[in-house]
Amino acid sequence: MKVLNVNTHLDPVTGGGTAERTIQMSRYLVKAGIECTILTTDLGLTPDRIRSLDGVNIIGLPCINRRFYIPKFSYTRVKSIVENVDIVHLMNHWSLINTFVYCVAQRIKKPYVVCPAGVLLVYGRSKVIKTIYNWMIGKRIIRKAAGHIAITADEIPQFQNYGVEGEKIAVIPNGINPKEFEDNNVKEFRTKYGLGEAPFILFVGRLNPAKGPDLLLSAFCNVRELLASYHLVFAGPDQDMLNSLKKIVSKHDLENRVHFLGFLGGADKSRAYAAAELLVIPSRREAMSIVVLEAGITGTPVLITDKCGFNQVEAIGGGMVVSASVEGLQRGLVQILGDPVDLRRKGERLKDFTTRNFLWESIVNRHIQLYKQILAKPVQL
Repeated sequence: MKVLNVNTHLDPVTGGGTAERTIQMSRYLVKAGIECTILTTDLGLTPDRIRSLDGVNIIGLPCINRRFYIPKFSYTRVKSIVENVDIVHLMNHWSLINTFVYCVAQRIKKPYVVCPAGVLLVYGRSKVIKTIYNWMIGKRIIRKAAGHIAITADEIPQFQNYGVEGEKIAVIPNGINPKEFEDNNVKEFRTKYGLGEAPFILFVGRLNPAKGPDLLLSAFCNVRELLASYHLVFAGPDQDMLNSLKKIVSKHDLENRVHFLGFLGGADKSRAYAAAELLVIPSRREAMSIVVLEAGITGTPVLITDKCGFNQVEAIGGGMVVSASVEGLQRGLVQILGDPVDLRRKGERLKDFTTRNFLWESIVNRHIQLYKQILAKPVQL
């Protein structure tokens, strides 16, 4: 079987969960004996990134506009790429590269699946552009797919709003590669980033409104005296929020307790989880947070909002779920950090839950099974 994974870009800094999902899925497809190609733009395609995808054929189209990720297309080349595979996997939704590949796949009658990863809602910036896109072609791309992949069951109604029947939607969650989180050199991490010995609360993600770093910071400021021994660490690239967050820190005179480390990758990310007492995900909107799995595989307990698509963590005793508000987060911080012994137990339970249910070695088989089911049927256009 030959699979073509399509994603706008694989930049580890700005690509977020969709880039990570495409990367890991492609790696494990190859490990399972599937021939895999990634079609993307050249953003973030560093030599290290390409080497890390050994065995995966990577095709990076030149990106001629970074605001809308407009790639330089060659119809003949893309047609040749699509013709040479058995099935196409489109990741994300608001994507010009997906649109072009969809048009080619339709013309040559090649089956494709879609995995929007929680972005089907018209939300955030560019609402008008997204509405027009959906009216022109976006809804057709979703409806005409041979397979529909939701990351969580919460995403099923979003597909249904596009005209997809619920029984045609496969729920395949994100996965985790435990080998990438084996480095637990806490001392070296603390020394490198000047964090001293104080226990700290960790945030991992982009500094943008959807991820809610402002909610977490405000909650921390409000309970700073109740959590006087704790520091707060933000690890993630800035998306126009860093200055406003620093102003809040300065206003409350917390420069010595709040730290902004920027993007962390590789060993530094693994060490950050190992060093943290608690990971907090204060998202206002999330499909299924990959950082929950990253925390889980390292045994770090989590405090998340009810917008993260991962309420199971509370059900299995691996963390706590609160409302996506300052009040909810500050209540959660005080409660979950109030019992250090139970906090450690939560981390242990989350690690066991993650290991049993979310390793890519098993998750990838669910993709392969879906592909085989689609390929066994005649293409319907």
